[in-house]
Amino acid sequence: MSKTFRCALLACIALTACATDALARASQWHFKVTNATESKIVKLQVSLDGKEWGDFDIGSGIRPDETSTLVWDSSTDDDPCEQWLRAKFSDGSYSKPSKQDFCTDLDSPIEFSE
Repeated sequence: MSKTFRCALLACIALTACATDALARASQWHFKVTNATESKIVKLQVSLDGKEWGDFDIGSGIRPDETSTLVWDSSTDDDPCEQWLRAKFSDGSYSKPSKQDFCTDLDSPIEFSE
């Protein structure tokens, strides 16, 4: 096998891997959050009924003026599209809960502002 052929084969394998990864990410359920406040978002919570809340993993938080793309865990694939969302800020306060449709308009950020 020639060196040129091996290089071309490795390039094709790398491109296939990149395309597969991009396709997998595109098929995941996601949403974007923009923090338009002056406080860091330290927790996002979701609820089906607006009464019982579960935490959404946001890592170390969402800084002021930052937009983050968040991916739903596959265990939520059968959950309803419409759910309540609220943010907890670094000062301990919570945003007002808002009902969101997480199945449509996935690329327009949900904005938390004061």
